[in-house]
Amino acid sequence: MQKDPTRLSTLNWDDLKFFLEVARTRKASSAAKRLGVDYTTVSRRIAALEQALGTLLFEKSRTSGFLLTLEGQRLLGYAESIESTLHMACEQVSGSGMALSGHVRIGCTEGFGSFFVTPQLSHFVDTYPAISVDILPLPHFISLSKREADIVIALERPEHGAYVCCKLCDYRLRLYATPEYLARHRPVETLDDLRQHRFISYVEDLAFSAELLYLNHLIPDAHAPLRSTSVIAQYTAAVQGHGLAILPCFIAAQDARLVEVLPREVEVTRQFWMYCREDLRKLRRIVLVWDYIREATEANEALLNGRQRALHFPTP
Repeated sequence: MQKDPTRLSTLNWDDLKFFLEVARTRKASSAAKRLGVDYTTVSRRIAALEQALGTLLFEKSRTSGFLLTLEGQRLLGYAESIESTLHMACEQVSGSGMALSGHVRIGCTEGFGSFFVTPQLSHFVDTYPAISVDILPLPHFISLSKREADIVIALERPEHGAYVCCKLCDYRLRLYATPEYLARHRPVETLDDLRQHRFISYVEDLAFSAELLYLNHLIPDAHAPLRSTSVIAQYTAAVQGHGLAILPCFIAAQDARLVEVLPREVEVTRQFWMYCREDLRKLRRIVLVWDYIREATEANEALLNGRQRALHFPTP
């Protein structure tokens, strides 16, 4: 297509919304579902935007879907900036940006999201009923650039991006088993004794972060006949007495069915990082949720590091 600046007068800025959804999902059908329209509407709006700009924004692939061209990649950054500016402008003008109401979506690791963030925020929404919260405890990375979440809690600090980021907390992992499993198998008194035992661990080639692959570092060639991409599945198997598992203390310490094994010899320390987009950080509801999560982790420092077994709830 030949570019013609005069065509910008025919540009429908609403088409950028369709462009962003297709760029993020790579599928017109998925974008249509998120936008509440049909597939043909999405295709028509993308075609109209390309016509107005005089350039091709996507290349279509049967296997990979809609792939951004070089021009599409350039437009993406500008379109996201426009989206953020409009989002902030609408909230500030309407007053909702400073109001104690609205919606917050939190992406986090599966175990921390299920066993810590969810119970903590259930108390938060009782205090602030006008703020609704989505919690996404997923065993994979969550993208802020694709608007999958407003706040992310992750194992690793983001390497780049216009984000506000802080170290949320340290947490420890230890080796756990049921008393019944330990009674049925050889005694564990040293690290060498562990070579005679079965482990429950991660599927190494499917682990979403190298930070999760601690078993081989601690116990090389450990026998792990049962593996899962889910820490909750590993925890469930350990509770059933099917082997030893290295689990976060904030999960296993709360369950009286599990006991620590060689706690002085087997201990791993990891960190959680919390971050959000710069343009959202000043919104009152984001500030409230952000600060409450920080207060909750500070109040539970002993649990996170394996020195207590009970979960505490700060007052929002």
